[in-house]
Amino acid sequence: MSGYNFALLVLSDSRSKNPKEDKIKPIVEEILKTIDSKIEVYDIIPDEYDLIKQKLIEFADKKEIYAILTSGGTGLYERDVTPQATKEVLEYEIPAITQAILYNALKTTKRAMLSRMLAGVRNKKLIINLPGSPKAVREDLGYIVEVLPHALEKLNGDTTPCGG
Repeated sequence: MSGYNFALLVLSDSRSKNPKEDKIKPIVEEILKTIDSKIEVYDIIPDEYDLIKQKLIEFADKKEIYAILTSGGTGLYERDVTPQATKEVLEYEIPAITQAILYNALKTTKRAMLSRMLAGVRNKKLIINLPGSPKAVREDLGYIVEVLPHALEKLNGDTTPCGG
């Protein structure tokens, strides 16, 4: 299987008011091209808990995509509610994805330990929270991108062993 459709959900109060300021989408598009994939669904919304949940459910349950990437709302600010909203819609978590991102990010900055990213699955769709910083998105998604095709194949019925 090759070529996967992704959704990108950017969570930002300021960027939702001025979507032209979004720097995340071009970075994600560039990285996804390395695995012959693209953004099929894209939206920017404010950091609103119920709206985030609604969009994640809509994307996972009604869109023709394989995975959802979120960017933003993973920090310590009061309005950073992406992990809480994500946790509520997941069927199960895949903690090693965010552990791998953290492992890599800590090589660059100790502040990475303050991120509250989650990764998991809903309706056979992989959902991964990424930070809101363009630099962090480039580093974090770039670090895990080569594993994503294998994960998406497994979620879609590939039963061959994962070893190797």
